[in-house]
Parts: sequence; structure tokens; C-alpha cells
Amino acid sequence: MMQSESGNDVKQYNLTAGKSLPEWLDERKRRTLLKKDVELRRRLELLQDFDMPSVSTNIKISTDGDYILATGTYKPRIKCFDVTQLGLKFERCFDSEPVAFTMLSDDYSKCVFLHCDRYIELHAQFGKYYKFRVPKFGRDLAYNPVNCDLYVVGAGSDVHRLNLEQGRFLQPFTTQSLGLNVCKVNPEHQLMVCGSNEGRIEAWDPRSRQRAATLDSAFSLIQGDHLEGNDQIPQITSLAFRDGLNMGVGTSTGHILLYDIRSSRPLMIKDHFYGVPIKKLLFHSTLDQVISLDAKSVKIWDRGTGKPYTSIESENAELNDICAYDGSGLIFMANEQPKMQVHYIPSLGPAPRWCAFLDNITEEIEESSVSTVYDDYKFVTKDELTDLGLDHLIGTSLLRAYMHGYFMDARLYRKAHSVAAPYTLDKFMRDKINGKLAAEKTKRVQFKTEKLPNTNKDLFLKLKDNEESGAKKKHREAAKNMLADDRFGAMFTDENFQVDQNDLTFKLLNPVLTKLDNKKAKQLENKYSNPDISDNDENDKNDQDSDNFDDGDDSSSSDDDAETTKNIRQAHQNVREEVFEKKMAERTQKMNARLAKTIVKSSGTDQSSQNHHKIRELDEDEVKNDGNGIGGKNSKRKSKKSLEERLEEESGPTERNDGHQMVFKPKKSRNQMMQEEKEKEHRKEREEVRRSASGLKKDKIKPKFWKGKRII
Repeated sequence: MMQSESGNDVKQYNLTAGKSLPEWLDERKRRTLLKKDVELRRRLELLQDFDMPSVSTNIKISTDGDYILATGTYKPRIKCFDVTQLGLKFERCFDSEPVAFTMLSDDYSKCVFLHCDRYIELHAQFGKYYKFRVPKFGRDLAYNPVNCDLYVVGAGSDVHRLNLEQGRFLQPFTTQSLGLNVCKVNPEHQLMVCGSNEGRIEAWDPRSRQRAATLDSAFSLIQGDHLEGNDQIPQITSLAFRDGLNMGVGTSTGHILLYDIRSSRPLMIKDHFYGVPIKKLLFHSTLDQVISLDAKSVKIWDRGTGKPYTSIESENAELNDICAYDGSGLIFMANEQPKMQVHYIPSLGPAPRWCAFLDNITEEIEESSVSTVYDDYKFVTKDELTDLGLDHLIGTSLLRAYMHGYFMDARLYRKAHSVAAPYTLDKFMRDKINGKLAAEKTKRVQFKTEKLPNTNKDLFLKLKDNEESGAKKKHREAAKNMLADDRFGAMFTDENFQVDQNDLTFKLLNPVLTKLDNKKAKQLENKYSNPDISDNDENDKNDQDSDNFDDGDDSSSSDDDAETTKNIRQAHQNVREEVFEKKMAERTQKMNARLAKTIVKSSGTDQSSQNHHKIRELDEDEVKNDGNGIGGKNSKRKSKKSLEERLEEESGPTERNDGHQMVFKPKKSRNQMMQEEKEKEHRKEREEVRRSASGLKKDKIKPKFWKGKRII
């Protein structure tokens, strides 16, 4: 299944779009999935297993065009794809991650790989041939087939040279830079150029082993004001040759400079506008177009004018490398995801011979009118749904939320629109008349009316009063800003922000916050809620109030402070009294509950007695008059009285039908219970502060009687 896109009216096709089958599935499950899933059955897989386990880093096409080589991780490896067989030819793994590689022959049989641990591996057709190490960490390499020199650049000022014909290192080229990022060899006159961290390009002639020229690209960017707001020095990150004279330079700031090597001034400076380094530059062989790659996109633009031709945006992962098939519109890209991307742009060139079927597929797609997903759906806003009477469908499967509205089935929309009242001539005339009447009303005298909020109404009136007649300018501005700011709008609309006036904290702060008496509050309420007050009366009152405030600012400030202090003290006293009364009420309630519980226990559990006799609580007078209570002054303690005396002092017994006698009387009075509770709390406090005497040393107690000296 080929995904069609259009950038700048240029058709492009993503051949890697769609689902992919996991590798761990067996053949039977693969066939089952292909039968069930239509999208898998219709997918277009140009090259079989064209992916990496996690990330692909570099990709190149052989000179003869029959093989595509790609490196990736993890485990570090290289894959070779045979385009004639549309599949994988071989796969090899490395001990370390490859940074760059190049092919020494026209096919895959001879390759050289630069690794991140300073090792260079030479591979033949059968596998690894030789392995050696370079003095510095390498970043790029290039091969000159004329003299068989291999150039390696990296973290240092030297360009290491290895002659593969002689099998030994040659004297390196020493540059004027501290580090080199990229190197390139012109295939026509074998001029070797390398880009440095300082934004300079140095060209070396391999015949004389001398520096031919130095080109400062960073100075050209700074001189042309292309680095506004960017203080870093642009580094050279990519190089490319179109022919023997034209060269392209990519920088770390996202700029591309096109040069004629006979001049030090750039012919054109192109900006990617992303601010990320340019990773690869290509000159297309068919059209006069430049292909530039950064981590976010691929841009194709005209070499002469710089006009954009088309672009390919990366949605899911960053891009690492790109290569274009010679004479074709087929583009391969390595990126930060397992599947390597394949794009086909027919306007750049026809499909290669080994995949000529792509042209037939794209022609059929362009000729046939393929209906998109949204052809049978209608986009409507929420207001349109309300007009149609379909707002109750929000949240159901019949509406799909999208941006500021919803997608709904076109048939449902047409049916609902036909049922709704059409816009007739009568309605048009009515709307026209209402519009003219509204225009006439606007010419009349307008009154300032404002609906008072239900939430925090007092606070709203205070802010309004401070805004118009505040004593100080900063108070007026603060109130005005608070009422105009949308962030505080919920204070007067949301009930969750309602101030609880019964809270103790509010009662303590209320004297400070209160600036209006009841009379003035009523006047303000009538003022802001009554529409009969004209603008002129309000302005006159505001002017008069402001004059009064300005005249008596100094004299009234001290009186206000004294009154505020007095109100604060009174509020604190009221709060303390309220807290004390609340505590006393709770304590009394607890004592009454405990006394009632004691009376119930002393009454016994005989159900028959409860049916004939009523239990009541003794009054305080009865408890005081009782001789057994603690209220009597001349009474003895109950524990010291005899049984005869206690029986005589007790009230007469109550007779029951069964001949038994029972007396209902509380064991303890209320005052006695309170006294015991206080003593209990006192003992508890003493136990907490009591210190144990177990650690003190005691003298041995001598015997009371002397029995004489012990005789053994």
C-alpha cells in the first residue's frame, strides 16, 4: 500500500508506509495475518527485510547500481541488498559501531569501514579481510581510486593517509584546524577537500602534497548577517561536488553554501530554517536540483535560484543519511527507527529498471479518483450542531471530534438539514428589520448597567469602590487590574471560591478587609445594579468623591488606622469568647452523657421492673438535700455510717406486686463525678512528670536486734 503525498504540488510516494510483520512470527501465522488483514495484503515491500533491529546510520548505493549497503545497530551490522533479487544478499556484524564507510570497487566486494573505537576494517567479498588502527578518533573517510589513497579525518589537525596499494601509512596532511569533520575527493581532478570545526575548508592537491587553497565559509555567513541571534561559529558538516567546478557546503547552523571553486564568494546561501546541522548534500543527476538533509527534513530546491521544489518531512524519527538512485526519482533514507525509508518522486526521474512497476502503479493511482476518508463526512462546528438540534449527539460514535468541531456522516447532515426550518424570505425580512432596529437603538443614550455576581458579592463591591474612589492611586490601580484580569473571573462565578464568613480565620481578617459600612454597601449595590443612573451623575459623584479623598488623604489615614486597630481587637475578643463558649458547651454535653450512662447502669437490667417503674434523674436540689450526698455540710461520710443509719436516712421503698422492695437512687452526684474527673486528670499529669527512684543507691538496712557475732 503506497502512501501518496503532495508537497508544493509535487507528487511523492512513501513506499515504507503501512504495517510490517514481526520477525519472530512463524510462516503459518504470517499467512494467517496476510489473509485477515487487508492493509498487510495490499502493502508494497520494495526490498524484502529492508530494516535494522533498532537504528540505521548510513546508506549507500554501489557504483554499478546493483547493490544497496546500509549500516545500523544493535548489534552493529551491515546489510547488503541485491536490487535484482529485491531482497537481502548478506548480513555481517561488527564488534563496534561503524561511523562511516565507503566502497572501493564498483560492487560490494571491497569495502572499508571506519569504527567509533579508531579501528578501520577492510572487507572483501567473503568477509573481513584486515583490521588496523588510526592514531585519532575518526569522523569521516574518503577514497581516491587514482592513487589508491585512503583519507581519514577526525579529532585532530592531521589528515591520515593510507596507501592501499603499498599497504602502509604515508606522511599525513597537516591542516590549520584543531578538528576535521568531513572530507571529500573530486572524481574529476582528484582534489581532496576537508571541512573543519572553525568553518574553514582546506583543499589539498594529492600530486604535490601541498595545500592548494583555504576557504572561510563562516566569514561569508557572518558578513551576510545570516547568523542573527546565533553566537556559535558554524562548523562544516557536509561537502558535495556536482562536477569539477561546483561544490556545495553544509554547516552546523543549517545553511548551505554553493561555490564555484575558482571564487571565494558563495554563489548562493540557502537556509533550512531549522537551526540543526546539515548531515548530507546531494546534486541530483537528472535535474538541476540540490537535495539537502538535516535531522528533521529533506529539502529539494533549485540550484540556480534556490526556489523550493518539494520537501519530505520526518514525522516519527530523526534522519541520519540519504542517497538517491542515479537518474531516478527513488530516494533511500536511514533514520532513527528500524524501517529504512524509501520515497519515490516521479517528477525527478523514472523508476529504475529493476522496479519499473512503480511507474505503472503511480500512473494508475493518478488516473483513478481515489476517495479519501473524509469524502463521506461533513465538518460542522458546535454552533451548527445546536442549530440543527444535534448537540445531544456529542460524545457518541456518530460524531468524531476534530479541532474546533466535529465530523459527522454526510447523509445524517443532509437529513437533519432538510428537517430543520429553511431560511425563507419571511425570515430574511425579519432579520433585516431587527438589524435596523438594533442600529437605531445604539444611537440613543446608553446607561452603564452591570449585573452583580452572586458569589463574593461584598468583595466585588469593595473592588468597584476602590477602583472609582480609592484613597490611594496604587489601590485604585490594583482593584482595576484585578477586575479586568480574566484569571480572577472565577472568584465571582464559581461557588467553590465563595468565602465562608463563619470561619474563624475570616472573622479575624474581617476588620482588615472591611472598608464599607452597611449603608455604603447598599448605596453601591443600588448604584451598580440600578440602570436608571446616568453617566453624568456617576461622573459628578466620582469627581466629588475623588476631590474629597485627595483633600483629606493625610487627615483620614490616621483615623482609619485607629479604627482598624480597634476593630481587630474587638474581633479577637469575640473569637476568644466564642471558642470558650463552644468548649464549655462541649464539656457540659459530655458530662450529661456520662451521667445519663451512669444512671442507666445503676437502674439494673430487669425488664419487668422497667415495665412498672419509671427512672428519672434527680435534680441538683434533691442531691444537695440528700444526706448521703457531698452537698450536706453537717453530714458524715457515707462510708463511716452504719447500715442502720443509712437505711433510716433513705427514702421509703417502693412496693412491687411480687413482694420485693427496690430503691432507685444514683450512686454519685454530678459534682462528685466532676471532682473525680479532675482528680483523675491530676493523677495522670503527676504520673507523666514522676521520676522513678529505682536508679538511686540505698544503704543497707541494719538488723533491728543484735544477735551477736556469728560463730563458724
